[in-house]
Order: sequence, then structure tokens, then C-alpha cells
Amino acid sequence: MQPSLESIEDELKSVYDKAVGRVIATEKNPNTAQSFSFWTNLDSPVGIGTIVKVVADRQVFDKKGNKVDRVVYGIVTEGISYTDLAAPIHDFISSEGNPQYSHSAQTERPEIRYYTASTLKMIPEEPIQPVSIGSIYLADDDDIKESLRMDSYAHKTGIPVGLYTNGDNYSPVYLDSRFLLGPEAAHLNVTGVSGLATKTSIVQFLLTSIFQHHKDDKDDEGVAAVLFNVKGPDLLFLDQPAVELSDEELEMYRKLKLKPEPFENVEYYAPYKADKINLNTLRTNEEISHNVKPLSWNLTDIFDYVNVLMNKDDVDAKADGFLQFMKEKIINQDKLDSHYLLHKKIQNFNDLNEWFQRVLNDTEEGEGKSSWRGHAIPTIRKVHNRLTNITYRCEGLVGNDSDSSDLPWGEFKDRTIYVIDVAGVSPLGQDLVFTRAVEKLRELLEKKALGVKKVVVFVDELNKYASNDGGNSYLKQTLLEISERGRYLGLVLFSAQQFKSQVNKRIVGNCGTSVYGRMDMDELSTQGYSVMPSSIKAELTTLEKGKLLIRHPHFNQYIFVKFPRPPIMTSQDGIDKFPAVPERSFEDAMVYNLRRLDKNIKANDVKEAIYDVDQDAVRKALCKTELNSKNWGKQGAFGYFKSKLTQKAPRSSFEESYSPSPKRTTIDDLLYDDDDD
Repeated sequence: MQPSLESIEDELKSVYDKAVGRVIATEKNPNTAQSFSFWTNLDSPVGIGTIVKVVADRQVFDKKGNKVDRVVYGIVTEGISYTDLAAPIHDFISSEGNPQYSHSAQTERPEIRYYTASTLKMIPEEPIQPVSIGSIYLADDDDIKESLRMDSYAHKTGIPVGLYTNGDNYSPVYLDSRFLLGPEAAHLNVTGVSGLATKTSIVQFLLTSIFQHHKDDKDDEGVAAVLFNVKGPDLLFLDQPAVELSDEELEMYRKLKLKPEPFENVEYYAPYKADKINLNTLRTNEEISHNVKPLSWNLTDIFDYVNVLMNKDDVDAKADGFLQFMKEKIINQDKLDSHYLLHKKIQNFNDLNEWFQRVLNDTEEGEGKSSWRGHAIPTIRKVHNRLTNITYRCEGLVGNDSDSSDLPWGEFKDRTIYVIDVAGVSPLGQDLVFTRAVEKLRELLEKKALGVKKVVVFVDELNKYASNDGGNSYLKQTLLEISERGRYLGLVLFSAQQFKSQVNKRIVGNCGTSVYGRMDMDELSTQGYSVMPSSIKAELTTLEKGKLLIRHPHFNQYIFVKFPRPPIMTSQDGIDKFPAVPERSFEDAMVYNLRRLDKNIKANDVKEAIYDVDQDAVRKALCKTELNSKNWGKQGAFGYFKSKLTQKAPRSSFEESYSPSPKRTTIDDLLYDDDDD
């Protein structure tokens, strides 16, 4: 049985009272206010990333004139080891050219460990002076809080991010929520190689910390998260517990004062497939279908974002002008206007296509017409072609009719995660989902009408959506807007990518907190990492899973931390336990969709209810049922669904269809004689 962290800490208490080294300074290598050097013996637990405490030999006067110890905290950034050997040839001669003789030497050469540390904090902080000669001690829990300036916020706004480890000692490290979630600073960026950097894991762990430790202000309405799942089943099992956490991981959770539990409130949204009945997601197992909902938009939902779906060459000044005209005079117009051929309100793509046909017919009636209501006819045709094929390019996400299923805008709940699964959606559809969802969040947060005060938005694969290649996409502008102004609104961006150097500099530059997992040397050799010590870079190339390097506004140096595995089922374990169901037939898909709403609904009842009913009518009834759950009443989901079904007209017999009219016509007289009366 492994000893607990508490017993280890008790054994280490005496260690912290003992000096493990001495500060030294020479004419060639003097100490400064920013860095200092010290030596330790060979069995010292000091290494790269270790936080040490310097107690100067001489006391100093504080502002009140009292003598106090001068204390300096530093973190080791470089280390070397050497002996009294003047040249390599001397060791060769002393061993007579045989390595075996080196072990039998009568005198063991003295060896020294020589370290360079960067200053974290000085006490007193003024005047700023070079580090004095003194003794080196290992930093304990209180020293860690003091050196990283966590003592001023850990108990109020601290968010656990992991544990600083030094041998067997574990010290909690906290981020300041005011600098992570705003308003002082905000946003988090994670970078590292795929598979080994645990980018998704640290985001999941941080959300667990935020939901459990974030303390609301009196006027705070809470915090929620919107996560975009872009890779397979990555984020599809957030509400399922981890298969097994080790004793060490459970001890780490205890030390961080976190409950190792999955997220309690998670809602999943996914578009339909092309058949408009099967959801385009891997979370299709009926055991976990209760919180999966469709994401389906109509014309009015997406018209403000059509620029996302059009090529840059398409949206010239003329096309943009016509789109603005349509938005003002056609789409958002309740009043009918014959001047603009607006004979009925435009509510869906079918209505829009009919309107375009009227406009194009009107342009063809007059010979020599080159424009219609001030807009060039070629421009109108181009916009018509681009708009009317959106439903084909975003099939399953954007529909022709007026039906719509969306996130609960205005009704977001505290400590709830909303996962939008776009892993199976086309890149064009992904851009539309990202842009519209983020813009809606920004719009409602500005109006303070979202339901919560802060929202964390997680976007993975930032290299793809916000690269620094010079392109200026609609989505990149949206992400840039969040990074620069989101903290004032409560809109916080958590992002991740493999190559930080290839992401828009303004986006990553506005992230208050940066996290680094295992990285490639090629990436570390780029200019953006030039200020990082070489020893830190070397450590990053071999970093183990669960260990990360963190930079936070309160930390003036890079800090290594270790965090436990998130208390959430991994994607692989989730797929093994809840395998995705292959595409269902229309009837089986309807059974699945209704049982998502109520597991007590019987399959035979559903199949009987939809028998001989037009499939589009069934889809409409399902959409109305999902949107109006508050109106189900005593009849429940299935009763409400049946009440919204539009039955097909019953098939008539030949005699019923062609029976004579009550009053015979001349033709009747020819076909029927008087004896038939």
C-alpha cells in the first residue's frame, strides 16, 4: 500500500527546515535582481523547475525601520555539474586509459551541482536589489503560495490547475479566476503535439475546477460552457464517470479539494444527416440518448451569417449591397409590399426561392432591363444561385422549411455544458455553426439576456480555424473579436492547437494564460519561444502525460504542474461501453428520437402512429414536440406528438372517386338510362 500524501508531507517537514545549498556569486557570474546562482550537493532533490527559497545571511531594514530577514524565491531554470578536473586528459591519465580503474581510485573527485534560478519574488519587494548571499531551502506549501503570489487570491478567486511537485511533495497551484474568466484578463490557450500533450484533458479538468471552485459575486448569474466537438467522440462522454482513477490520482483530487465526479449537467446538440431523421453524431446509443438534441436551422436563423457560406469572390460590393437590401426589405419585413414583389412573408428557403422566381420573371418581361430596384440582374442571379444551394451544401443542418431546433438561447443554466457535435459536418457547415453560435453568445451577453453571466467557449484545432496565413475569414474575425473584447462581456475563449506559432498572433497574444504540453523541437525553435530557457524547452520535448508548463499573469516565470486524469470517461472507453448505432431506418429512427424524450414510449406504438403518414409530416410533428416540451401536459411527449401529426387523406375506392353527380349531365344520360333511377 502506497503512503498517503499526508504521511509523506509529515516526513518532509524536517527537510524544509534544512538548507540544501548556498547562493554564490563570482566576478564572472554575478547575481542580479532577476537571477542568481547556487550550489547543492549530489543528493539534493533540486532540479529544473524546482522552486527554492533564499534566506540572506544578513537582515535588512523594512519600511518601518525594523530588521527583517531578506527572502527571495526563485525557480531553477538551468543546471550544470562539474568536478575539479582541469582537462579531460587528466582523468584519462589517472585511470591509465582503462575505465575500470576509475572505480578503484584512492581519492574520489569532488563534484558540484551548480544551478541558475530566475527570481519569482523578493521580500521586502523594495528596494529592488541583487540577490544576496544566503542559504537555499526547498519551498513548502506556504512558500509556493507566497512565491507565485497566490496567497492574495487562492482563498477567494483561486481555480486549482494542478500540483507543483518536488519529489514526493505536492503543492496546489491556483489560477486567479479574475485573470482566467475576466474581467482583469481572460482566455486560455493550450498547445502541444497530438495525443501526448493532453490538451483536451486539461480543458476538461479546468472546467471541473471552475464549476466547483468559481465563486459567484452577489450579482453573478453563474457560468456555463459551450464546447465544439470537432474530432470523433472526443467530448461525447462528459457526463460519464472515468473507468478507474488510481489511488495517487484520488489523493491529488483530495489535495486540490475537488470532487472526482463527471459533469452533472450536459446537453448535446448535433445536426441531422442527409436523411433529416438520423442525428449526425457518434452518441447514438439509446442508453445515453436522453440529453441529445437536434441542431437544425432555417432561413431566418442563418441569413445574417450567409457571408460565411459564400466565397470571397462572390461577396463583392454589389452582392453585399443586394444582401443588405434583402435583409432590410425582404427577409425581416412583416409588411407585404407589391413594389418589391413581396406577396407573403418570407419564412423559409421555399418562400425565398418563390420570391426569386417572381423577381427573375419580372426582369424578363421588360426588354433591355439591366437592373431591378437598383440592383444589377447578374448580381441578383449570382446571389440567387448561392443562397438557394445552401440547403444542399449544409444538408441536415439547414432545411428548406421553417422548422428549427436550436440551443436554449436566453435560458442557459449555471454550471451546465452545451456540447455542439460538428465532427461529422462539412468544413463549410462547421464554419457556420462556430460563427453563428459565438455571435449569438456575444449578442445575448451584451444584452445580459443569456441566462448566465460568463460563458467559456472551447475551440480545438485552432490551427485550422485561425491560422496566421494571412486569410481573413468570417470565423477568424469572430475569434479575434472574442480574444480582444470578450473578457468585458464574460465571453471567454479556451483554445487548443498543435502549433501555436501558426495561429494568429493577436488571438494567442490576448490569452492571459498559456499552457504547454509535450512539444516538438521544430515548434520550439520558432521565434515565439525565444524567451523560453533552453532547459525548459528540452524538458517540454520529453514531458510525460499529465504534466504541463503554465504561464499566468501572477506567475512571472514558467511553472511545471501535474494534474490528475479528468474524472470523465475517455472517448475510447465511451465508444467501447456505448458503441454508436449504425444508421437507422426511418421507423427505427423515429422510435429512437421519441424515446430520447421519454424512454417509456413503446416502439410498436410509434410505428403504428406514423404508419401511412407522410415522412415530412412526421418530421414536422417531431420538431414541434421537441420545441414545445412545456406544452406536453398530461398527454406527455408521445400524446403531443400524435396530436401534431397530419394524416394522409384516406385512399378512395374507384366507385367513390367516380360516382355520378347528384344532378346528371348530358353525358350522364348517355351513360345511364332511366331504369337506373
